[in-house]
Amino acid sequence: MFSGASNLAAGVDKAFIFIFSVAFIFIIGITAFMIYTVIHYNRKKGKPAKQFTGSTTLEIIWTGVPTILVLLMFYFGWVGFAPMRKPPKDAMVVTAIGRKWEWEFDYGNGMLSKQLVLPVNKAARINLKSEDVNHSLSIPAFRVKEDVIPGYSDFLWFIPSFVGTYQIFCSEYCGLLHSAMLSKAVIMTQADFDIWFSDLKKTGIQPDNPGLVILRNTGCLACHSTDGSKLVGPSFKGLYGSMRDEVTPGGQKKILADSVFIKRAVYEPDAETALGFGKSLMKTYKDVVSESDLRTIIGYMKTLSANEK
Repeated sequence: MFSGASNLAAGVDKAFIFIFSVAFIFIIGITAFMIYTVIHYNRKKGKPAKQFTGSTTLEIIWTGVPTILVLLMFYFGWVGFAPMRKPPKDAMVVTAIGRKWEWEFDYGNGMLSKQLVLPVNKAARINLKSEDVNHSLSIPAFRVKEDVIPGYSDFLWFIPSFVGTYQIFCSEYCGLLHSAMLSKAVIMTQADFDIWFSDLKKTGIQPDNPGLVILRNTGCLACHSTDGSKLVGPSFKGLYGSMRDEVTPGGQKKILADSVFIKRAVYEPDAETALGFGKSLMKTYKDVVSESDLRTIIGYMKTLSANEK
């Protein structure tokens, strides 16, 4: 699924062949020498012991030969590795943004896509950016993987050779929904890509809901999902306007999840505890989330609920 410059493939092949040949010769040679030694120097009665002294020549050989072999392995390995850090100057540039727990791909000028869409047989340089913790962009079909580290600039590049749709993973454990941090690499013909990219120019400037941005920046999504899945705390999906089973100091009660309830949950999280979840797991966000931000968050929660009131 992946092709690169011809010198990249040639370098990798040379490194593999050389290292495999050296390993094969040494395995056969050492095994044969061990068998010979066991047979030739087996213990026999009446055979006098002999004293051996050191050999400067032998010392030089078993120091010099491995040194030369290791340097040659390094050379062939470097020849194979160096092109991987030198993308073609005409490579298409896309920025992959990793965050808990999704991938987003920035094509520039605010054009964002949740999938990595590329034209076939054209080099692509993928710049890597993390907005929170360590991630790792992995596209097994293209044989590429690179860590995505906050505050650190890195990239990977490849040339997709076949039209199709391929899986993108995060291969660095990044939290509770690490295994769900998935996306797709969609490889198209140049004509189809041009049409897709033209449409992206018209519709691609679609920033995330401001409430979602606040939830992400304050770390709320580390404990609360937006898709109904259960994490440390209850999901925000379907929360607003629902009747909640809550544990209060006065016992278990059903409480309407309206704006007042959500404000109390953010500023006084121990006033009620959702049934089935632990107590005192959440700190107060009174000094973190302003009332203006809270109204924005509540507005976003309404979009996740069929019970909007």
